[in-house]
Amino acid sequence: MISNFTEVGVPEDVAKAMEDIGWASPTPIQIAAIKSGIEGKDMFAQAQTGTGKTGAFGSIILGRIEAGKRIPKAIILLPTRELAIQAYEEMSKLSKYTGHTCVPVYGGRGGKADIENQIKTLSKGADIIAGTPGRVRDLVNRGALNLTDIELLVLDEADRMLDMGFIDDIEYLLKSINRNRQTLLFSATMAENVKRLAYDYMNDAIEITVSQDELVLDLTKQYYIPVGRRNKTWALCRILDIDQPKAIIFCQTIKMVDLLEERLLKYNYKVEAIHGDLPQSKRERVINDLRNDKIDVLIATDVAARGLDIEDINYVINYDMPESVDTYIHRIGRTGRAGKEGIAVSFVTSDEEHLVTEFQRRTDMLIEKMAVPEKEGMKDTVKKVIDYDQISDPFGMVKFEINLGKEDGYGKVSLADFIIRNGRVRDTTIGKITLGKDSSVVEVHRDFANRMTMDLPKCKHKGKHIQVTVIEN
Repeated sequence: MISNFTEVGVPEDVAKAMEDIGWASPTPIQIAAIKSGIEGKDMFAQAQTGTGKTGAFGSIILGRIEAGKRIPKAIILLPTRELAIQAYEEMSKLSKYTGHTCVPVYGGRGGKADIENQIKTLSKGADIIAGTPGRVRDLVNRGALNLTDIELLVLDEADRMLDMGFIDDIEYLLKSINRNRQTLLFSATMAENVKRLAYDYMNDAIEITVSQDELVLDLTKQYYIPVGRRNKTWALCRILDIDQPKAIIFCQTIKMVDLLEERLLKYNYKVEAIHGDLPQSKRERVINDLRNDKIDVLIATDVAARGLDIEDINYVINYDMPESVDTYIHRIGRTGRAGKEGIAVSFVTSDEEHLVTEFQRRTDMLIEKMAVPEKEGMKDTVKKVIDYDQISDPFGMVKFEINLGKEDGYGKVSLADFIIRNGRVRDTTIGKITLGKDSSVVEVHRDFANRMTMDLPKCKHKGKHIQVTVIEN
């Protein structure tokens, strides 16, 4: 079988599995890495989550080691149990036609995380191990995991493993495994501690760099919606109702994640949330619910979603705009994967619009401005409100049109006095007044904006009902 994948060195049985998964074409990291890896070369690759790393090192592993052995020939070390589970699931899909067996090992209590259950599973034999450094070391020390036959070692997200304090466990395992092994190291950064690890424990490694930016630029359309804090839920529900996406929504804080989940559940959306305060068992259940289409929307913090790899996410929504470009790139990298297009939408308040300009400048990517989607005849799930924080100028002033002007006998001073007296507005909060023939435009500080629209319309001038309209643009 000849395909886009076999042309870059992917074994035929693995390429067939990739096509079953629905992958259309190899990613840059797969094109750059697989042929050299199949040839047995050590590799130091800078590539972030979402670039197709698992497909790259998975192809190399499945093309290099025999299947059906009781003692593992390959091991993948990863920083978290979520990533270990994801690597295991991906390897299981890729080995559909090769017959290789992969076993995940990671810390925790109960179920598949229980060490005794993992020991029992390992006793049945495995070709590939996907595990966290601490649990792998523990199993080795107990004599339950034999690494003497390891021919291929993968260190995935090496920078994160080092940041999490796994250096002692990693070096212990590196020294325990045959020095003649092949080693593949993947890292999002080229930090000094990662470089030292690569140079101390690898043999003439080739270096590969694949930018996450390039992948996102190709596959993800990026937009931002100017919207104030008070109308974010309105805008979000419009997107969910009209586009009906399978989406991940990012919030800055755990409190906001919980609050948004509560709001959306009240409106009967199929949604769940994950963050660092949830028990690991619940986080895994929520992620599985998203994978298995039991829910449509996942609300998450950045930490909880790190490394999350779900291929059919077609929408990422930044409910809260991230402050750093690295966080922005990581978030929108949750969509536009495996050759499929995705959409990233950021809700941006007036105070945050400078971030859009900065992110575009630093990444050389276009983030297009868009309006909240509309659909004729559709009833809003959440009603839009006037957000004075969003529409006020940098000095906090909001413009109002009032149906009083020169023909009513008013000048600027007398109109200001009328507003102060009847609207209970302080004189120091009134700004520029543009007097018209039968209506005028008045600037009032946002702190008194509600009094303009609620108190003044209760008044009359010579029998004339007072009308006040907010000028939003």
